[in-house]
Amino acid sequence: MFDDYVEHATSPGGVAQRSQAFPAQNYEGFEPSPYAQDDATAEDLDTGEPQYSNAPAALAPMFDLGRVQYTLPASLMSLVVSSDLLAMGLSSNMIVLIELAHAEQVVKIQIPRKPTDMTIHRLFLDPSGRHLLITSLQGENWYLFRGWKKPKQLKTFKMVIESVAWNKAALLSSSNLTSSREILIGGRNGTIYEALLDAEEDFFKSQERYLQSVFTLPERLPITGLAFDFFPPLDPKKALVVVTTPSRIYQFIGAPDRRSEDGGRVFSGLFASYRDTAPKILELPSNIQHSELHYFTPHGSQALSLPKEMAWMTGPGIYHGNFNFESTTDDLIDNAELHHYPVFPASSYGSQGGQPSLDVPTSIALTEFHFVLLYVDRIAAMSTLDEKLTYEEILPLKPGEEVRGLTTDPVRKTYWVYTDQSLFELVIKDEDRHVWKVYMERERFDLALKHAKTAGQRDRVTSAQAHSFFKEGRYFQAAQSYAQCSVTFEEVTLKFLDANERDALRSYLISRLERTRKTDVSQRMMLATWLVEFYLSKCNELDDLAASSSASYDVENIKTERSILEEDLRHFFETYKDNLDPTTVYELIQGHGRIDMYLHYATLIGDHERAAEHWILEEDWLKAIEVISRQPSLDLYYRFASVLMRNAAKETVDVWLRQPALDPLKLVPALLQFQQAPRDPLSPNHAARFLNTVIFDQHNTSPTIHNLLITFYASSPTEDDGPLLRFLSNAPVDPLNGKPYYDLDYALRLCSEAGRIQPCVHIYSQMGLWESSVDLALEKGDLELAKINADKPEDDQQLRKKLWLKIAKFVVQDKKDIKMAMRFLENTDLLKIEDILPFFPDFVVIDDFKDEIANALEGYSAQIDNLKSEMDYATRNAESVREYIAGLKNRFVTIDAGEKCSVCSQPLLTRQFYVFPCQHSFHADCLIGLTKEYLPAHALRRILALQNELIQGNPGLVDRGTITSITGHGAQPRQPTTQRTLLSANFTAPLQNGTRAANSLGRNLLSAGDRLRDLIIPDALASVVTAPAGWIPGIGLGGGGKRLEKEGGKRAQKLREELDEILASACPLCESVVVGLDKPFVKEGESEAGWEL
Repeated sequence: MFDDYVEHATSPGGVAQRSQAFPAQNYEGFEPSPYAQDDATAEDLDTGEPQYSNAPAALAPMFDLGRVQYTLPASLMSLVVSSDLLAMGLSSNMIVLIELAHAEQVVKIQIPRKPTDMTIHRLFLDPSGRHLLITSLQGENWYLFRGWKKPKQLKTFKMVIESVAWNKAALLSSSNLTSSREILIGGRNGTIYEALLDAEEDFFKSQERYLQSVFTLPERLPITGLAFDFFPPLDPKKALVVVTTPSRIYQFIGAPDRRSEDGGRVFSGLFASYRDTAPKILELPSNIQHSELHYFTPHGSQALSLPKEMAWMTGPGIYHGNFNFESTTDDLIDNAELHHYPVFPASSYGSQGGQPSLDVPTSIALTEFHFVLLYVDRIAAMSTLDEKLTYEEILPLKPGEEVRGLTTDPVRKTYWVYTDQSLFELVIKDEDRHVWKVYMERERFDLALKHAKTAGQRDRVTSAQAHSFFKEGRYFQAAQSYAQCSVTFEEVTLKFLDANERDALRSYLISRLERTRKTDVSQRMMLATWLVEFYLSKCNELDDLAASSSASYDVENIKTERSILEEDLRHFFETYKDNLDPTTVYELIQGHGRIDMYLHYATLIGDHERAAEHWILEEDWLKAIEVISRQPSLDLYYRFASVLMRNAAKETVDVWLRQPALDPLKLVPALLQFQQAPRDPLSPNHAARFLNTVIFDQHNTSPTIHNLLITFYASSPTEDDGPLLRFLSNAPVDPLNGKPYYDLDYALRLCSEAGRIQPCVHIYSQMGLWESSVDLALEKGDLELAKINADKPEDDQQLRKKLWLKIAKFVVQDKKDIKMAMRFLENTDLLKIEDILPFFPDFVVIDDFKDEIANALEGYSAQIDNLKSEMDYATRNAESVREYIAGLKNRFVTIDAGEKCSVCSQPLLTRQFYVFPCQHSFHADCLIGLTKEYLPAHALRRILALQNELIQGNPGLVDRGTITSITGHGAQPRQPTTQRTLLSANFTAPLQNGTRAANSLGRNLLSAGDRLRDLIIPDALASVVTAPAGWIPGIGLGGGGKRLEKEGGKRAQKLREELDEILASACPLCESVVVGLDKPFVKEGESEAGWEL
């Protein structure tokens, strides 16, 4: 701001000395002072004496007056500051404007009047710093809007203005407002005017939109102070207008004529209501002719903020009070007091004869906690709380220099002193430095703590508050305060013990424990242990009172208090369990006989073993089980398993089953003890129930557990084998070997010793000893069990039949019941009547089973008839197939004379060819070459074998004498033959190269290895696929042909048909499409260039 131009004044000598500082406190006993680091600073801050410029360097002065380095071109008449805009009126009728944020920019505006014609009296600047009103002693007034180059005269304003009230809410809420909104003007003639100024240029209107008189004071004295506020701020319904004269203060309260933002007249109706009724008036007679009215608003920069305090400078003193805008009376000033002016030593400006001066200040300013007083030779500050002088400084005036006044920026909270030749800024810092002490001395401890800034200050306030509470007998409040201050632990405890206030002492110890550092382990443990003793003693005390009290309502109150106290103790244990020694706490609790607290503390710290032991000693098994079930350790389950199973088996097993992490093997001893203990045979076996759940629900595969369950079932005193059989039948098996997890030998031995036949039979079957299982079942006469086991070897029919024969022999020979034997045959389809006949006696009468024999014979007859029907049906099907095959030989295909081979595109009729139903046609050699590419290896090997056998076994089929001529001059067409349906033999083929290749192929067939496709030569194979030209079955080629026909004709024809079936079974083009789906387009070794587009 303006600090670059401020030169701080040196302090004069001879001022009041600082008072003696408070002595440092010594902290002893329970713990060191937590405020040791703040003590030195606190000593300096705790004094209530004025802070002068010779204060220690460690403390910045509360009030600092500095000269502004600015040379005035003329004598200064008036100064106002608002929103960081400083306006000065000079005796030369020049207005100087300085925006403090840009102090180097000084604006000078001349009023077009000579000093002899107009003398500036005062300046009035609105809170926003935009509207400046200039008044003169001659009654001439001027208006200057921010940004104008020259002021404008207010021609209708013909009065000497002493005070102006601005509409702060409207002016601060808008930064572009050109109107001043409604303002109240106090004149020297005692009249209040309402006016409105507008800086907006209007050809038909002047800047003064209206000016009217709204009220005239009866005494017609100058109106030295004027202010108004609308309230409530968000919805203004009322207005408060405060008016002061040199001796009176008025309060006008009423509803405005309209809302402030509407524009137009506002206060006419409000003042009109006081024409017949007097307003609230307070008169303080005075012989001075000037006074001032000042407001303090905590948040002055906020448009809707309301003032908090007011100060009226009068002759008797400063009238100071707080505003209460919620009051329903006509007086909104509460807690009003008259503060007398301070007394200074005699000075040249004061009284004569060296007497103290009681001068009335020239001007004042109101801060949050001080009155700033400006005198003709000095400036001072007095506390608004205790009227003590906290600051005094002689003004560094030049000879002949005259003090003019003190002005305040209500928005930025800056303070300015001006004379006719100089300008000073009063900087206020940390003015609430001593407020805490004032409130503390007044015993307003809440406000003192609010304003205390250091730990030492707060400690002193809290200590004073604690002592005050203790003196008043408010021991619990004192305990809370003592816990927050540095009063020694020993002193506080002795105070409460002497007063016999153990409950308050308990509260103090709790609060002190809460504030003790966690690193102070020993102190925390001592406090916590002492508190446990207090709680337990109090509980016993309440028990004694309840037992001795006669009135029922007293008993109920005592029991309620005891319940609350016990709940507090439980909560205390939960909070401070880490600060207690378990052994000591157990001894304290047992000494007071508080079993409930004993168990609660044990459970809280995780000492479940102690709690369980207590309930077991008390033989309260269910509570012991409950304690064990609520803790996570498995060791307690194992430790107390035996005793709990003996006394509460069902509940114990229920708890075990709810804890799947238990190892059943560690519970085996408890289960065995339970099994051996005497019990009611009709009661359920809870050990077996536990093992069943472990095996089937928890899928335990331990052989020990499975064997133990079999042991329990086998050794059961009841003769019921149902549970054991159900387990043996449903027991899980090992997926690797398919055998149960229990030991079969052990189970068999155990069941045999116990005489449990059915389980033994089942175990025999589990072991695969079917004959032994059936024999044992028959030995015990259990025919049904024997039947069940006889059907178990499902994959071995012979063994099943053998087992059923055993059963049949038992039925016939041992039972000697023929009818029963006959019914027995109905249970199986493996035995017939003839299978059991050998078991009958030699001289048995057939009448007993003649019906069964007849039924068997009838069954055989029916079976023979079924077989005969099936044979007839198969014969008919075979005949139909033969007829269909014969019909296939008569199929034919018509082709054109110009038909071409689908492979070589040569005329089809030039040599031997094949035609397929899909209309594809091939030469024989082209077909062979194409077919061999997709036939499997075994088919290729068979083709080679057939080709070799045909060529080597029929050498006379080829006329070697015609080979040369055929090869050299072309072949003559052969006569058609009727040996093949689809094979044409009308054309001869070159046989010379083909025969030689075929012979070579036959010789090298075995040495060719897997190069099958390379060994198949289409020309050679085509020459042997059909008979030579001129060969006709039955006629042949002369004598040699007859011999061949007799010896090998049939064999060769069969081979050719087989070869023809392999080659021509399917169209190679159609078949290759399916076979070649997984083959690449570009073959191995083939260039990819041919596939480019």
